[in-house]
Amino acid sequence: MKKKTEVLDQPAINRALTRIAHEILEKNKGGEELVLVGIKTRGAPLAKRLQERIKMIEGLTLPIGVLDITLYRDDLKRVTESAEPELKDTNIPVDLTGKKVILVDDVLYTGRTVRAAMDATMDLGRPAQVQLAVLVDRGHRELPIRADYVGKNIPTSEKEIVVVHLEETDQSDQVAIYEN
Repeated sequence: MKKKTEVLDQPAINRALTRIAHEILEKNKGGEELVLVGIKTRGAPLAKRLQERIKMIEGLTLPIGVLDITLYRDDLKRVTESAEPELKDTNIPVDLTGKKVILVDDVLYTGRTVRAAMDATMDLGRPAQVQLAVLVDRGHRELPIRADYVGKNIPTSEKEIVVVHLEETDQSDQVAIYEN
């Protein structure tokens, strides 16, 4: 895999997340009844960063959760080598029933991860609304899913791979396109 170009550096990621935080507050007329839910793995630190920005802007600490979608994936047999899939922690500290849940992920591609996350969310409660915030939307949807909040739209070819690195998981912040 060869690095083609860096599309977002640390300051650009920070600006995108600040803009998303403002858009979330604007669209929802504040932060009442909102819950941020990060999709494992990189959606979780992005949700935490959004929580911090919303607190700075509005002085409100939104509840935050982490969602593991492993068992909800429609390609589970194809992507797991072993018979037992590796389960990560799902930790949603509040009842989602009646809340506006904002699912947070790093890259929106086919829409299958988001579909799995919506299924997992519905098993945890009955939210009043589900919204989607992503750092990058690269297109090529296979399902009719779109993000409510997008850090950056990056048109890509099917042969390209968008790689998100975050300080919390990868020791640096950047979004790059690689060629396969």
